[in-house]
Amino acid sequence: MSPQTPKQIRLQPPRSATRGKPKVETDCFVALDFETADYQQDSACALALIRVENHVIVQREYRLIRTPRRHFVFTYIHGITWDHVAGEPSFGELWPQIKGMLDGARFIAAHNASFDAKVMHACCGNALIPPPEQPYLCTVKLSRQTWGIRPTKLPNVCHHLGLTLNHHEALSDAEACANIVIAAIRDGGI
Repeated sequence: MSPQTPKQIRLQPPRSATRGKPKVETDCFVALDFETADYQQDSACALALIRVENHVIVQREYRLIRTPRRHFVFTYIHGITWDHVAGEPSFGELWPQIKGMLDGARFIAAHNASFDAKVMHACCGNALIPPPEQPYLCTVKLSRQTWGIRPTKLPNVCHHLGLTLNHHEALSDAEACANIVIAAIRDGGI
């Protein structure tokens, strides 16, 4: 499977500049976050997905993933080790159980979406399965456009919006990302 560049949603000027017409359908989306074990894009060791319908979180999924290699570089960031994932399914084994969360989603939101999109594509490529077709919406770009936040690391944005965050815990990061999109919808950024 040849790697493809993941599609990204291009954010438009504020709604007032586009005469109130929505730029992105926001009725259903999924926010996600990967944690990785090493510098390789296929090293996902944790995945969280948050499904949002009509601007309300309706489903949460968190899974550990057996990585293709035993060596972990980033345990100091997220606390996950080979011992945590050794008995877990590989990404290819896990995908059939979780891919339904993306059914009907208009887009996938992630903080620094290019990173998560590349991890998704690499993991799908290794498993010989097609990656999700939805475009990615980057909440870093969304936060800069909507609120003028800088720096826009996830803790900065969460602090600005008053969101709780346990940074580098995939479920917390994905839920924060979902709430950033919901807040941007509320504030006219999307």
